[in-house]
Amino acid sequence: MADFTVGDDHFRIDGKPVRLLSGALHYFRVHEAQWDHRLSMLRAMGLNCVETYVPWNLHEPQPGRFRDVAALGRFLDAAQRAGLWAIVRPGPYICAEWENGGLPVWVTGRFGRRVRSRDEEYLGAVERWFGVLLPQVVQRQIGRGGPVIMVQAENEYGSYGSDQVYLRRVAGMLRERGVTVPLFTSDGPEDHMLTGGSVPGLLATANFGSGAREAFEVLRRHQPKGPLMCMEFWCGWFEHWGAEPIVRKPAQATEALREILECGASVNIYMAHGGTNFAGWAGANRSGPIQDQDFLPTVTSYDYDAPIDEYGRPTEKFRLFREVLARYADGPVPELPPEPVGLAVLVRAGLTDWAPLDAVLDALGDEEAAPSGVPPTFEELGVDRGLVRYRVSVPGPRRPYTLDVTGLRDRAVVYVDGVREGVLTEENRALDEPVAGPAEVELWVESLGRVNYGPRLGEPKGITGGIRHERQFLHGVRARALRLEAFEEPDALAGVAFADAGEAGSTGLFRGTFEVSGAAGTDHAGLELPGWTRGFVWVNGFCLGRYWSLGAQRTLYVPGPVLREGVNEVWVLELEGAGAPYAELGPGVPVRTDTPGDAQA
Repeated sequence: MADFTVGDDHFRIDGKPVRLLSGALHYFRVHEAQWDHRLSMLRAMGLNCVETYVPWNLHEPQPGRFRDVAALGRFLDAAQRAGLWAIVRPGPYICAEWENGGLPVWVTGRFGRRVRSRDEEYLGAVERWFGVLLPQVVQRQIGRGGPVIMVQAENEYGSYGSDQVYLRRVAGMLRERGVTVPLFTSDGPEDHMLTGGSVPGLLATANFGSGAREAFEVLRRHQPKGPLMCMEFWCGWFEHWGAEPIVRKPAQATEALREILECGASVNIYMAHGGTNFAGWAGANRSGPIQDQDFLPTVTSYDYDAPIDEYGRPTEKFRLFREVLARYADGPVPELPPEPVGLAVLVRAGLTDWAPLDAVLDALGDEEAAPSGVPPTFEELGVDRGLVRYRVSVPGPRRPYTLDVTGLRDRAVVYVDGVREGVLTEENRALDEPVAGPAEVELWVESLGRVNYGPRLGEPKGITGGIRHERQFLHGVRARALRLEAFEEPDALAGVAFADAGEAGSTGLFRGTFEVSGAAGTDHAGLELPGWTRGFVWVNGFCLGRYWSLGAQRTLYVPGPVLREGVNEVWVLELEGAGAPYAELGPGVPVRTDTPGDAQA
């Protein structure tokens, strides 16, 4: 048992000053069987603490249906085994480049712009969620012999709003449900962010990637006393589909870390180990003028150019950080654990079976919704990750006119009378060729990730406007959802009617096998799909996430624990255009490139 407190100048444990040397590692982005190794890597880098977010939408995908909330508790137990304290950031909003910033679709769909405010209905949903989640934290607080030393109230709220009533309510909920360790907030080191996001009586911390002295000067204007802490030291950055890879030079990041520590501050390295956005949980961003923003979906890898890469290996940044942190560590820094071992040889999984998308939808999809006057959004259908097939009739006879979709989010493959006619996006919303009536139109619409940061948080997905022929809206739309979650069910593909892939079309579900020898000693593999366009991949029923030929990511991370000795199965759901009739698995390659340039700081 111990007592962790926030003093006027330092953090203290049983009255003794302590500096927090923390690293971010999200339990939900790392396979559970690999937690112990990754946490031991944090210790070997010279850290004494681990920080994690908690994604509400992962654990309560539908109201009152909870899924493995105890995973947080198991992770905190693993942190304690590794000799680390723990900082927990339970939200309810987390950002984290995660789908919808961690808010469930049923929350943003129901409450809309009332989320993250004092609205009583929204707060009621938060309160019910905290009632289920917080026992995992409360029983593992340092005062009860556990590793948890601090808990965050909301997250970077000053980048979003200024509702002090809401922030105090969230902090009150944490206290009422037994959180006794210090509470804190974290925001960018700017006056408007700290004004909007901090709460009197709670420790305010700052998030930045460089310029520690200037950042802490701003923080001191708002908080004259208390320990200084950079709660997110951005040592790298995340990447978007279709954009150039982002790296941050190790020497530059190391000097920024050194500056934080020279200020006498504590630090949380974001990220120490990034991991992977498995199962389509990657979020998205908006950039540009608020009324005309580009949509930027985040890639599957969350390597983040972190000191411990996506494959669990130490990098040059790790080596340099370790040298700096060792000077501030309380005792000798532990030796590194054995480096993770990749798949020993390159193997090829022939994709021999195929089923068209319609057959997959028939086997795994929801019931088709009744025809409606306007297309239902994903939120109205209760769909978080996956795609929706919209069908509508163009009446006739009539001459050919332009067919377009207003409010499309995010991407649609369009068929007219069974013939593929194009791919539409938010920016390119009209087919190249006009459509004559009568005709039957199908639009297979996929969400590429919900916005996780900024004022467009919670914007709906699917067809949020309408389908138009010339200027006329088409009504009587029929919608049917294919959820990624459906592939997680036991024997999920038992009802899918597969055929020989030699007769395959360019889209659909492909299935094949590969053999592995020595699976028990394999930490990871890397999977590639030569010539394939866009879709999702599963290995032995575990969803690796989205692939997309746009880049910058070419290789998907395969956790070793999902591999089996002998025969393994791979599924590929291709939505635009299949490539070579196989998938390749090898020892894994670094996500990073030698592209010059630095991450945002």
